[in-house]
Amino acid sequence: MTSRFLTIFLLCLMTGACATTDPLPPWFDAIQRLPIRSVDVDGHRIAYVDEGAGTPVILLHGFGGSMWQWEYQIGPLRAVARVITPDVLGAGLSDKPDIAYSPDDMLRFLTGFMDALHIDQAVLVGHSMGAGLAIGMALDHPERVRKLVLISGLPPDIKRNLTNRTIRRALETSAPAWVVSFANRLFGGWFTENLLKEIVYDPALLTPAVLDRSNRNRRRPGLFGPVMSAGRHLPEWETRFAPRIGALTPPTLILWGEEDQVFPVAIGRQLHDRIGGSVFVAVPRAGHMPQWERPDVVNPQLLRFLQP
Repeated sequence: MTSRFLTIFLLCLMTGACATTDPLPPWFDAIQRLPIRSVDVDGHRIAYVDEGAGTPVILLHGFGGSMWQWEYQIGPLRAVARVITPDVLGAGLSDKPDIAYSPDDMLRFLTGFMDALHIDQAVLVGHSMGAGLAIGMALDHPERVRKLVLISGLPPDIKRNLTNRTIRRALETSAPAWVVSFANRLFGGWFTENLLKEIVYDPALLTPAVLDRSNRNRRRPGLFGPVMSAGRHLPEWETRFAPRIGALTPPTLILWGEEDQVFPVAIGRQLHDRIGGSVFVAVPRAGHMPQWERPDVVNPQLLRFLQP
């Protein structure tokens, strides 16, 4: 029973974003106060943070995530680059249209987002499913990708390599939206903390302020459809891009938490072996979000990689 409720709640957590009609807050809710901007992409509002100047660097969050996962990168990176951090289509403060959220839809979003900001080419930094989006962009539109950073994802054979049972059950669930909403109201706070403890290696990082922010995100309605639809289209990412991973041409840096309980670090090394010329760095004492858990290790690697 507990695992079933946890499965239902994971969907709830991943779908905890604000509704399309909500006004944007003026500031990014992070370790520093940064103004939130928005841009229209194919008729949909995309929320993002845009800081610094120079080579564009786009930070792409993971499945069901939000721009807050990059809060420790924006400040250091904006000293050497233009750092653009969106809530991708269907997530966070961005619109959540009734579309399939297939690879074609997400690549159309990313190219449209870059076009709307007049960015011809960028460094793409993707975490988890965001890494999958970055890989797809580099394979289908290589002229738009200057360099590539993959953090904790996205490996070939996603479901076979996915070791976290909670996330696996969530991707496979057929629970209706009203059940997810009901579970969210009853058990949301407890499940939030327990799920984050599965993803984050050091529980001391899960401070009351972090949990409060996560719970506020969880209570925002609007993402049930996008997350469930994106999960149904995961096989398309595998069949379309996994066989071509070895054809990636941009310089590639791969960062992986040594204690990742979603995709084990051995999977990251296998990805490194398939991408010729890539650089692999295992991040100690970090789980599935090494950029958030160990910015002291990750940020120097990113700054070094961004050098001309």
